[in-house]
Amino acid sequence: MRLTIPLVALIGGLALAVLAVLTLQRPPIHVEQDGYRGTGIQLISSPAATAAAFAINQAPEALPQNNAGPPAGSIYKNVQVLKNVPAGAFARIMVSMTQWVAPKQGCGYCHVSGNFASDAKYTKRVARRMIQMTIYTNAVWKSHVKNVGVTCYTCHRGNNNPQYVWFKSVEPPHATGLMATETGEARPSLAADGSALPYDPFTPFLVGKPKGGVNAMINTAGTTALPDGNRMSIQQTNWTYALMMNFATSLGVNCEFCHESRNFGSWSESTPKRVTAYYGLHMVRGLNNNYMVPLTATFAHNLLGPSGDVAKVDCSTCHQGLAKPLYGAQMAKAFPYLQGPATLADASPTSPAASGEADPAMITMTSAPAAAAPATAAPAPAPAGQAGK
Repeated sequence: MRLTIPLVALIGGLALAVLAVLTLQRPPIHVEQDGYRGTGIQLISSPAATAAAFAINQAPEALPQNNAGPPAGSIYKNVQVLKNVPAGAFARIMVSMTQWVAPKQGCGYCHVSGNFASDAKYTKRVARRMIQMTIYTNAVWKSHVKNVGVTCYTCHRGNNNPQYVWFKSVEPPHATGLMATETGEARPSLAADGSALPYDPFTPFLVGKPKGGVNAMINTAGTTALPDGNRMSIQQTNWTYALMMNFATSLGVNCEFCHESRNFGSWSESTPKRVTAYYGLHMVRGLNNNYMVPLTATFAHNLLGPSGDVAKVDCSTCHQGLAKPLYGAQMAKAFPYLQGPATLADASPTSPAASGEADPAMITMTSAPAAAAPATAAPAPAPAGQAGK
């Protein structure tokens, strides 16, 4: 009997599959219990992936401290943000920024050679605003960055432009109006870690002023029966899932890092990290609205996205696959003048509320969902009808 080519290919494929099952081993994983047994709060990681991440996430050694000299603004021209910083510390910050952002190009990446006071290069104007954003983040958003803080290196890692940023997606051609129901569910989305979920989980949540507020958009558990004011839908749930998948990928964790798997929506049974993530979501929105979007006209045209929008940040911009950026290295501690509050007056946005983001000082635990129960206490019962993050 003569075997046909398709049959030969099928037999060969089955043989390879059997060989793979018999010879290949499942990669070793590390499981860490982060809650009471039975609650399903277990963190899963790969030792190989952890070792690889550790090798490329080392914070650079800080230059020696130097606080000598008069205020930088008294001896250098056109210093607008760090003008009250001692000249020695100012020079140290400038040299460090060169190492963090433009190690190949040097000072000339931002400055005009022979005239450092000039603002002719757009890179200098952007860098000035990024310094303000760094100070603002460290001084105002300690509810998220804690004592770790951020520096330019947290995002840039030696690159002119951070590797992990996002632009508004170009919507594929499809029906509009009442027929516009397709948002990418049928196609794998890189933003959602390869899941067939909406292709743009960022725009509805991380920029602009969403109708009803960002928390109203993320909540997908309705508290009333349709159609009595309940706007939640499966499509809205997909958008939230896409954002949560991006959170998990950005931090290199699984859902149980923040949530209790028996009741994802319950704040009282979630881990304290979920509260930190809550503040982080508001922080990212504020940074995009108050700092990144207003720079759209400043950036070079070739650095804008396909829709003409500026690069914006999300969790991965800083975290880059780790629960704590750079494994929690406290780089900002070595640069007190990038933490405020002495320079905060020069760093704050004109009006945080103007772009739809609440003042961080007003986002307190009186307006946020209740903090998660500590690990030493038994989980509290889920409040009736409580919605998710």
